[in-house]
Amino acid sequence: MNILHRGFDRLELSIEANIPPELFEYLDPIREEAEDARESRAVSYGGAEFDLLPHGVQGYRFVLQGGPLNVTWFFKKPNARDPWGIRIVVGSLMLATQGLGFVRAYIAKTLERLGVRYGPRQVSIGRTDFCVDILAPEFELTPENFVIHSHTNRADHLTPEDHTRSNGKSGRFTSVTVGKMPGRQVTIYDKRLEVTDKRKPIWWDLWNANHNSEGLPPLDPKDRSESQIWRVEVRAGKRIMKDRWGITTWEDFDAKFGDVIAEAFEKIRYCEPDTNRARWPNHEIWGLAKVDAETDLTELRSHVDARAP
Repeated sequence: MNILHRGFDRLELSIEANIPPELFEYLDPIREEAEDARESRAVSYGGAEFDLLPHGVQGYRFVLQGGPLNVTWFFKKPNARDPWGIRIVVGSLMLATQGLGFVRAYIAKTLERLGVRYGPRQVSIGRTDFCVDILAPEFELTPENFVIHSHTNRADHLTPEDHTRSNGKSGRFTSVTVGKMPGRQVTIYDKRLEVTDKRKPIWWDLWNANHNSEGLPPLDPKDRSESQIWRVEVRAGKRIMKDRWGITTWEDFDAKFGDVIAEAFEKIRYCEPDTNRARWPNHEIWGLAKVDAETDLTELRSHVDARAP
C-alpha cells in the first residue's frame, strides 16, 4: 500500500456580513436577465470575475461560480436583520491542486475586491473534509470490519463488479460511510471508480505525480488490478466543529482541527477481525491513513480534550 494524496477535500464557511449596496445594484438586474434567459451570465466586479447562475437557493438571492476551479459563492439580499449574508463552498480540485493556504488567501482577496468588510471573528467554518488516497490493489472493503460507537449510523453501497469473485459472489462493496452530517462522517470508498465514472482525469495526474516521485512507474487507469485506489475521508460538520470542539474562526481552526481528525480515527476504526471484537487491531489501510493524517496535521493540534459529546 502506498499513499498517493492527502489533504483537504471540501470547505464550507459563512461570513457575518452583507454584500455592499453597490454590488447588489450591479448584480440584481443581471440576475433577472439570467433568470429570464435561463442561462448563466458572466459578471465582473472589482477585478473579480464570475458566472452568475440564473437562480438562487435556500434564501440566497445570488449564486456565483468563479475563480480557480470554480469556487461557489452564495449572497443574500442585504438585510441588517440577517447579518450572515455570505456563504462560500470550495470543492476538492482547488484544495488538492492549490492547497488550503492559497484558498484562504483567495477568499479574503475576493471579498476585499467585492467591497465586503468583516473581521476575523465574523468567519464561521461550517464543514471541512480531509482525505487520504491509498493505492491498495489487494484491499477488499468489508462493512462488518468497522468498529464504531453503538449509536453511530453506517451506510453501505454495493455495486456490481466487473468480474466474478472467486467465492462466487457477483458484487463488491465500493463505499462504507459511518455517521451523519452536519455531525461527523468517516468513509472509505473506491476513489478510482468515482474518478473513472465522473471523468476526472486530473486526479490521475495528481496521483502519478506522487507515485513517480517515489521512482515508481505511472499508474495505468485502465488496469484496476494495478491501480485500485481507495479514499479514507473524514468529514467534520458544524456540530463537531463548533459544538464539540469550539471551532468557528480560522484561529480556532488552526489550533484544533488536527484534534478533530485524530479523534475521528480513534472513535471509528476499520479493523482486522479477531476473536474478541473489542480488541480488533486496526487494518493496515486504516493505520496508514491515521498516521499520515496525524503527521500532516500536527501543526493544527492542541491536544486538549473536546467538550462532552
